[in-house]
Amino acid sequence: MVALEDASGFRGEAERVFAPASEAELLEIIAAAAQGGTSITIGGARTGLTGGCVPQGGWAVSLEKFRRLEICPGRAIAGPGVELDTLQLEAARTGQFYAPDPTERTASIGGTIATNASGSRSFRYGSTRRHVLGLRVALMDGSVLNLRRGDKVDFDVPELPLPNTTKNTAGYALAPGMDWIDLFTGSEGTLGVVVEAELQLLPAPAHVLAGMVFPIGDGSALDFVEAWRRIPGLRMIEYFDANSLDFLRPHYPEIPARAAAALLIEQEDGDIDFWADHAPEDSWFASSDRDRERFRQFRHALPELVNDTMRRRGFMKLGSDFAVPLARNREMLAEYHATLQGRELEYVIFGHMGDAHVHVNILPRSPAEFEAGRELMLHFARHAVSLGGTVSAEHGLGKRKAHLLELQYTPEQIESMRQVKRRFDPHWLLNRGNLFGMP
Repeated sequence: MVALEDASGFRGEAERVFAPASEAELLEIIAAAAQGGTSITIGGARTGLTGGCVPQGGWAVSLEKFRRLEICPGRAIAGPGVELDTLQLEAARTGQFYAPDPTERTASIGGTIATNASGSRSFRYGSTRRHVLGLRVALMDGSVLNLRRGDKVDFDVPELPLPNTTKNTAGYALAPGMDWIDLFTGSEGTLGVVVEAELQLLPAPAHVLAGMVFPIGDGSALDFVEAWRRIPGLRMIEYFDANSLDFLRPHYPEIPARAAAALLIEQEDGDIDFWADHAPEDSWFASSDRDRERFRQFRHALPELVNDTMRRRGFMKLGSDFAVPLARNREMLAEYHATLQGRELEYVIFGHMGDAHVHVNILPRSPAEFEAGRELMLHFARHAVSLGGTVSAEHGLGKRKAHLLELQYTPEQIESMRQVKRRFDPHWLLNRGNLFGMP
């Protein structure tokens, strides 16, 4: 058996590991698995946080060698093994960019499609699903589908209620007459294997202004978010709580001492004079590529430090991915802090405040704290749903969080998703355990 894990520390093992170099080799592996009744788990960069790419037996199939990349005007042809950073760099050479911006730049394109990933720029540009123009998908019966945006599914699909959030990737987003692409994107690899994707590229803006704003606390941070939401060209509003800033201060001593929260913003064709009049005096602003990269590194340093801390402590990462309606943003953040501040648990809260989608990371130091953290995550998931939110906004549910699906959907609604799963994978061999748990 071969041991494998993802970025969250979720572990599993596979009887065999394959890394096909062509579609023909992949189809041979799928055919052998189907004939022998062997489950197969598809993976790529293994940067996921929910165990979706981690096998619990059976075979593991890595698509890391599917790295074709062709940049064209307005679009890119990419294999599932292409890293997001590579796509962005090559697109930039042609004056274009790919709008989805997940925190982990080494994530594979296949993984971002599987989870309908989004990231910081989703405030303006939405999730991956909006930017997929075409897919080539291998199915468990050995057939291959070539799908274009606008192609409708050829079977009856019920309509499931969606949360009133700007982001959602919990289960299948089923609706009558839906696009094939919308079905496969965000299905966490449970319906088919993406072997190639055509992705929308946008013209790079001539000028992007970035800023780090340091409110005195959560209340003023939320006031800023609500006041700035409709500013033209604003594409990012990221949040850091006071604990996050304390976590970062040893590495960034220039953080203002009075700051009890922070907001990272980006605006296309922004005017620095406007921000000078509307932001605290000790804010940081930058318009050069080099300085904007410093801000990006500041944003990404926090989850990297969290992940490193959890690896050293020997625990899996406990991180939330809940989002609520924009009108309940303040209420959900207050629930997080009120619940956590009354306990002796180390935690940080950061993320996509513009989408009412922040990540709570609990950092346990003992088995008892880990169990307490798990219970709190369940409480927060229920609270998010009670506010009209979702249990998964961008990471998917994978295996670690499959139990949360029943908090958002009724048994009948989940059964309608299972029926779609059976249509493509009647023996439940593909990415077994994702979304619905182990059969």
